[in-house]
Amino acid sequence: MAQSTEARSLAPRLGAWVEDGPSVRWRVWAPGHKQVEAVVYDADDRVLRTLPLTPEADGCFGGVLAEQGAGLRYKLRLDGGDPFPDPWSRSQPAGVHGPSEVVVSDHGWTDSHWKGPDPKSLVIYEVHVGTATPEGTFEAFIPKLAHLRELGVNTLELLPVASFPGARNWGYDGVDLFAPQATYGGPRGLRRLIDAAHAHGIAVLIDAVYNHFGPDGNYLGAYSPHYFTKTHHTPWGDAVNYDSEGSHFVRSLVLSNVEMWIRDYHADGLRLDAAHALVDDGQPHLLAEIVERAHAAGNGRRVVIIAEDERNERKLVTPVKDGGYGLDGVWADDLHHQLRRAFAGDHEGYYQDYTGSAEDIATTLRQGWFYQGQKSQNLGHARGTSSEGLAPWHFVHCIQNHDQVGNRPFGNRLSEDVSPAAYRAMSTLLLLSPFTPLLFMGQEWNARTPFLYFTDHNAELGKLVTEGRRKEFSGFSRFKGEQVPDPQDRDTFTRSTLDWSEPEAPRHAGVHALYKELLRLRATEPVLTHRQGTHDARALGPDAFVLERRAEGDTVLIIVNLRGSLVHALPPHASAGIVLWSESPRFGGTVEGSPLTGNIVRLEGPSAAVVKLRE
Repeated sequence: MAQSTEARSLAPRLGAWVEDGPSVRWRVWAPGHKQVEAVVYDADDRVLRTLPLTPEADGCFGGVLAEQGAGLRYKLRLDGGDPFPDPWSRSQPAGVHGPSEVVVSDHGWTDSHWKGPDPKSLVIYEVHVGTATPEGTFEAFIPKLAHLRELGVNTLELLPVASFPGARNWGYDGVDLFAPQATYGGPRGLRRLIDAAHAHGIAVLIDAVYNHFGPDGNYLGAYSPHYFTKTHHTPWGDAVNYDSEGSHFVRSLVLSNVEMWIRDYHADGLRLDAAHALVDDGQPHLLAEIVERAHAAGNGRRVVIIAEDERNERKLVTPVKDGGYGLDGVWADDLHHQLRRAFAGDHEGYYQDYTGSAEDIATTLRQGWFYQGQKSQNLGHARGTSSEGLAPWHFVHCIQNHDQVGNRPFGNRLSEDVSPAAYRAMSTLLLLSPFTPLLFMGQEWNARTPFLYFTDHNAELGKLVTEGRRKEFSGFSRFKGEQVPDPQDRDTFTRSTLDWSEPEAPRHAGVHALYKELLRLRATEPVLTHRQGTHDARALGPDAFVLERRAEGDTVLIIVNLRGSLVHALPPHASAGIVLWSESPRFGGTVEGSPLTGNIVRLEGPSAAVVKLRE
């Protein structure tokens, strides 16, 4: 049964926090329980005292411990049983099974000048904190911010940082939504990274997972049976309860978490994981409420909310006043899939839905996504809605991301499956299109380090994960007979660490230079920056296509050749000049001279030429 808007707004603050005095106040939602106690620990995990909490309304228990403040560690005991961490904990310094810690927002922020990102001009750089540097911490990444600024990146997207089991994880097994991972540096480290990013003019998005919670260290069910519902199901089991009995507290868990990242950590927005698996039959939909709460928490700063969603659903980015959810952007993977099919030949799984033909790539570029209601062979039903009238910046495109690299059994980056020339051509298209580009860490220098799937679960669960991972790829012809790396092996994690000595090495310097030049053009070329500009795309025969971008009488053509030879005549009455040539030696190519002679463009093999026309 859906909860009313009024009922949803009445859910109280939960967890533990410091009040004036000082004192620590607890509020715990534990309906159906008769007794809840706060068990206080010292730094060596020895019990100091136990505080009975008083029953309150709506299944809550509360209490105050005077003369205590930040740093106090505690667990919660239900009906005299074993004590558990607080599911609303703001810090888990000893991991998801250890005592929770009371923290305060005492960072000396220096970003009062910061107004937030422009959602229409994002260049997103996706980072897994644990493998982005050898140290694997928030603060260790701060020196890398200068690299991003010089590259032309203006938005840093952090893979999930909410506390997960063990020391190694992608983050999608998070169980303590409010507690930044201790091995990354905890609350203090995250605040320092975000403050430093703002000083460099870089926004920070947090990847937030609200469609499911991890299996290890997940104590929600011990407190209330209402955190999950059997009414809906997801690939991870029973769905999180967003629309049935008790759901106003569960929604408060999420909406309070949204507010925390933006208000207390000065994050500039969120990337919502698998929004298609956020099942909510009530009104307003949780996604719309997330957008509303996030913008309010910004307190005048611009805030960006982007969803990963496989449905190609225009409602996600349609304004609330027009019946939508009002998100700023949506991951649109169709272009990635078309390009992988074209250049790498992928054809199994969901790739069977894509031809990779020049015509289909051009269609995807015109529309933002390819599927707009056609039947998906992979899914067995129609997929997608029309994108007509949606501005291109709403669509987040990529040629690599953590899923598309890490969900391959050996964590192969794109460069393992396409030629250097194809890599340069794909990069040119991505960064000069009107859509919002997303880069995966190291992509800008064509990093050779893999990004594997890794975990650090307990032995019993870890064994199941390892077996499941290897079974997952047993049906793929290209992986048969090869041993998939064990996610639990520490070496699987360490092999995934970026090598920051690569960017200036000869084999990487050309691609690095290409990315810098492409992002410079994206930010400075008037045709590419004009807010009222238009775009179109069409095939140039079976093996090439052109993306046209037009503004104020000028046109920039991004001509991409997939294979073979292309001879393309430009309009004879136009003045044409070459802007960028992906096969130039300075970008790692081997072709001297320009591909443009008079009004004829000649391309050989995978390559891209950027030409500017003036009437």
